[in-house]
Amino acid sequence: MKKILVTGADGFIGSHLVELLVRKGYDVSAFCMYNSFGNTGWLDNLDNSIRESFECILGDIRDPISVNNAVKNCSEIYHLAALIAIPYSYKSPTSYVETNINGTLNIIQAARDFGITKVVHTSTSETYGTAQYVPIDESHPLVGQSPYAASKIGADQMALSYWRTFSTPISVIRPFNTYGPRQSARAVIPTIISQIAKGENSIKLGSLSPTRDFNYVEDICSAFHAVGESSFSIGKVINAASNFEISIGDTADLVKELMNSDLQIINEEERLRPPKSEVNRLFGDNKLIFKLTNWKPKYIGIDGFKKGLKKTINWFLDNDNIKNYKTNKYVI
Repeated sequence: MKKILVTGADGFIGSHLVELLVRKGYDVSAFCMYNSFGNTGWLDNLDNSIRESFECILGDIRDPISVNNAVKNCSEIYHLAALIAIPYSYKSPTSYVETNINGTLNIIQAARDFGITKVVHTSTSETYGTAQYVPIDESHPLVGQSPYAASKIGADQMALSYWRTFSTPISVIRPFNTYGPRQSARAVIPTIISQIAKGENSIKLGSLSPTRDFNYVEDICSAFHAVGESSFSIGKVINAASNFEISIGDTADLVKELMNSDLQIINEEERLRPPKSEVNRLFGDNKLIFKLTNWKPKYIGIDGFKKGLKKTINWFLDNDNIKNYKTNKYVI
């Protein structure tokens, strides 16, 4: 069985992807951000049967030596390591360039040097900016409305340049808004759920009018695997989207309904993006991924969204999970 490296394995989507690949029988190496505590993020919370079935590597995606040591014994790479919080990119844009662009360069150069057979590079729907037409397909213009989005556009283009220049076998997967267990409160759905679960007096949010194409993490991980296994995906940018659109305000109301909450929603100034930086509409087209891989989301439409939300809510209601969240202050 081929050996697979997952970068950003300690994060939200990365930890779920490691779990999926282990369950499918792959030999997995999980690349996590080095820290002096030996902490491997959400991987520490996996069942023992899963935790004992993969290798953890602590390193830094910005360090080419660290990356080379992780890549050299692998055959495929799922590259998810990135800085992703949009508000923090306003405060520390250089770190986004160093991590997202330079880190990606380190991965794809190592992939070229060591003859990796497939790299799946992670993009984001934020690279499209506010929809100029819907549903958004892969030909939609790219608009960097935040330093984060700009850094991801740069990373995507760096990855694709290695395919065009050196024939490095790279696919770019572009997930739309992912949600589910283990997501940080820098995202809107955990922000809503965690405030209700912790008994806050009100729900503090930013703008309620933007729309999003939410995807349950189980669907996104299966999309990663489908793209990774498809020979037709090489050299392509591929959306992973539910093809369903809902506003932030309606999402909050839906979560309130599912959690039997009547808390008032308050718009908090510090949670608002600068006006020209707010992505007002995201609604993705998923025809290409189906054409190339036969992937379809399982959590479809409003009923699928409710099903995913219920699973997410149940996870947050576990005291061992909710204790990790600080709801009394805005976390960027």
